[in-house]
This record gives sequence, structure tokens and C-alpha cells, in this order.
Amino acid sequence: MKLVKKQSLLAVGLVALLTGCSSNTSMKEDSAQPSSEPVQNESTQDAAVQDETVQNNADSMQEKSTQDASESERLGTQWGDEVDSRVTMVDLRRVSDQPIEEMQVSYADKTYKGRALNSMSLVAGKIDFSVTTDDGNLSIYRDASNYYLQGRAGQAYRLVYKNNSSNTYEIVASVDGINVLDGSEASRYDDGYVLNPNEELVIEGFRKSEDAVASFIFSKPENAYAANTDSGSIDNTGIIGSVIYELYDPSESKPKTQQAFPADNGYAKAPK
Repeated sequence: MKLVKKQSLLAVGLVALLTGCSSNTSMKEDSAQPSSEPVQNESTQDAAVQDETVQNNADSMQEKSTQDASESERLGTQWGDEVDSRVTMVDLRRVSDQPIEEMQVSYADKTYKGRALNSMSLVAGKIDFSVTTDDGNLSIYRDASNYYLQGRAGQAYRLVYKNNSSNTYEIVASVDGINVLDGSEASRYDDGYVLNPNEELVIEGFRKSEDAVASFIFSKPENAYAANTDSGSIDNTGIIGSVIYELYDPSESKPKTQQAFPADNGYAKAPK
């Protein structure tokens, strides 16, 4: 595996700031005297429609929450056995400081609903992502735009990226909010691994040195690496993240055409 050496790149401390909004609906008591006869008017019809809408929203939220892991089902990833894994530095540059793809997979010891996939298709099919164990691929479950993975405490796993194209990419991978390359708090602007054309990148664990990694092992959240390091938090356990950039060799001519990139939504920018 190869690392990317970059110049003049931004760096931030937070990967993303997720905000949730809630609204409180206040009910005002009607001061008018009630009629002795029942009346079906527009206001009661509106109230009935509003009640139905609230109930439908509640049902939708309840359905969505069935994918959330309970406290007993939650998992993290602990620092496992040492595995040989040699890396070297290369001088490649990003085509843009904005990634061309970002994805997250939530994992827990839970039977998820959705369509079972052997791998995820990234960058319009140019990259396949899968999670493997000694027994083969773990199924990834797709539910709408969300992806889920069922693990088991004590099980070792690996992140696998297969390049189906002639392009060179950089993979910035994180587990539980921790950059797998240097153990820092994960950022979309971190250094990553090089994924060469038509090759496969296998990330077996958290990097310890240029020669070895500590294998990924599913564990209870309190035993996770993120829960036991100053750069992590137990609250971030249960998430595998990937940020992908396209690379070019500065010793050759820079690509003449720039690819269009999505807007920078939901990510904190470094001050200028």
C-alpha cells in the first residue's frame, strides 16, 4: 500500500457537524363557548387533516428507527493483532481539494432490513467497496440511501477497495471517527492510501508504523480504540467512512479538464 504526499492542502479537525432540528407545536385553547349541537366546520376538518399528517410522520419516524441499533446491539472496533503491512510515500496530487465521493456504512450486531449487497458501487462504478472476514464478504444492506453492516464482537474484518478504471484515486478511510492511517480525529482532508488503476487496496487495520497495522476487530463500544484514545469518542463508534479523491502525477501534465464536484455540504471548513 502507498501513502499520498500532498502540498498546500487544507486540514480540519471535524469530519462533519450533524445537526438535528426539532419543533414544538403549541396548542391554544379556544375561549369561545362550545355549541350544544355538533358542528362539522373547516377548522375541525383542518385539525383532522393535521392529526393525520402528524400520525403519518410519526409512523415514518418509527419505521426509520427500526434500523437504529439498540444499546446491546452497538459495536465498535478495537485495536487487534499486529499484521504486516508495508507502505511507502509517493508524490501525487489531488485533482481538486473537493472529494469526488463520500460514503458511510453503519455497523452493529443487528439483523438489518434492506437489499443485501456483496459490495457497494462508488464513483459511478469505477470503485467497488466491500468488507471481508476470514470467511468471506459480509453483506452490506441498502435501505434507501443508507447502508448497514452486521458484525459480531470478536470478528476480524478488512476494508477492500477495487479500482475498475484506469484512474488513480486516494482513499481516506476512517473507522469510528478515527483516521485509520494515523489515529487522528477523522477529517475529509486527511492523507490517505493510493488506489492504483485496476488494482485492489486492502486496509486490514489501524496503522501502527510503516511496516504494520493493528487489525480491525469488532468489539463492544467501551473496548473500541475510539473510546480509549484522546482523538476519539465512544459516541462515534459504529461508523465506517470513506472519502475519495482523484489523483494525478505532478511530473506529468495536469489534466486539462476539471471534473465537476458536489457542493461542500455539512462539513466544517478550515479558517483562511
